[in-house]
Amino acid sequence: MMHLFAALPADKTHDIPAERVHSCRRLSLEWQAYVSRTHSLRKTFLSVKGIYYQAEVEGQNITWLTPHVLQQVIPGDVDFRVMLTFVEIYETLLGFANFKLYDSISLKYPPILDPRLEAAAAELYAIVKDLASNTVNPLQDDAAEPSQEIVPSESELNNPEQKEKILAESQARLALLQHRLSSMDKERAMANDLQQEDTTIQNKEQYDDGEDEDEDEEKKVCRTLFKDLKFFLGREVPRESLLFVIQAFGGVVSWDGDGAPFKQTDEDITHQIVDRPTQGHKFLSRDYVQPQWVYDCVNSRLILPTDDYMVGRVPPPHLSPFVDEEAEGYMPEYAKTIKRLQAAAKKQLLPMAGIGDQDINDSQNTLPDAIAYRNEANAATEKGAQEMAIERSYQEELAKELEGIPYSASLSSKAIQESVEASQDEEKSPSTGFGPDNDADDSKLSQVMMSRKSRKLYEAMQIGKSKKRANVELLEERKRKANKAGKRE
Repeated sequence: MMHLFAALPADKTHDIPAERVHSCRRLSLEWQAYVSRTHSLRKTFLSVKGIYYQAEVEGQNITWLTPHVLQQVIPGDVDFRVMLTFVEIYETLLGFANFKLYDSISLKYPPILDPRLEAAAAELYAIVKDLASNTVNPLQDDAAEPSQEIVPSESELNNPEQKEKILAESQARLALLQHRLSSMDKERAMANDLQQEDTTIQNKEQYDDGEDEDEDEEKKVCRTLFKDLKFFLGREVPRESLLFVIQAFGGVVSWDGDGAPFKQTDEDITHQIVDRPTQGHKFLSRDYVQPQWVYDCVNSRLILPTDDYMVGRVPPPHLSPFVDEEAEGYMPEYAKTIKRLQAAAKKQLLPMAGIGDQDINDSQNTLPDAIAYRNEANAATEKGAQEMAIERSYQEELAKELEGIPYSASLSSKAIQESVEASQDEEKSPSTGFGPDNDADDSKLSQVMMSRKSRKLYEAMQIGKSKKRANVELLEERKRKANKAGKRE
């Protein structure tokens, strides 16, 4: 709701005041700045409705939707007065939540915006820049109120009683000032210690390689995904969204406009995000990719190859991170490709039956070694099975020889026994409990024995499975048609 009103234009006909729009805009940017500062962003997805984000804040997953940065058309059949009532509640709630979150990481609230960056429509970068340089200062009243100095008159100075009274007041005032000065020195020392501690924490967040054992592994990956990369955004890409995502994952980013941290001619730029097929000047030291590459890298926690995302090419399908392919029963081809890339990056190999993960980790540290070890294990297993079969056959032949059975009779009896076993396998009786007909009968019998509630639940589960299978078949059919169309072209 807050992000929606932050993107709406102020309209008097629908009673949308400009102050409310600016307030929603400020609160939404403060929330995004906190998520970017703490590297709490986990998922993002581009859809027709807008851009979905999911962040993990204080152990809770929070998902929200932001509209695309386009000219919004206000519908006439919506009662905005009712929505504004809810916006007032959410505005107070989000303001208090932002204050508590900023206070939990020792940051000043509200952050101060740079007027130059605010005029250049770079409010999010201005907030992040302010958060990187400012912390909470416990000295809110360092500047003491100026004391009004009382100047005695000549008559009062000549009077001994008045003179003693003025002297006593001066001594009391001097003692009070000395007490204030000592307390201010202690508070200043405490503030300096807190500032140094916060500076140390900031430097550790920026330059630490993730040596903290208590930190979550996923947070380490999210904090350092774009750590060594430097981005430059073109004019045609969604700048605010890319600023938010890249900074949340540890990257350095700039843009073409006023207030940019560095210019387009910087030789340290590794990736330039563009969405136009033609570029005036291209630098050979950087990759020109489409904006989808950034979001796919974030969702896969991996720096993907840029060949498929180059300018002028049709990018791969943008997969939703909110869908569990294994639970749905269908995994797209590009999802399989990403999983293979993730396994190659982690140098992982799935274990065989009877071989644990610890065995592979202890004896194999690289992928080729693991493959060689698996081949050796397969060969050893097959050799053992052959030796056991030969030993069993030798024992049977030895027993028959001791009984006096000739070799020809042994061969004929073995052939008869194999034919009988084959006929028994083909002619399975209903009483054996095998075969599709018997399985169907058993299923019907088990449904009859169920209670009414359990039977309804079982039928609902079967309907869900059939719908899932139908959906998978439909996706497979669409995939086959798309492959045929691609081959024809």
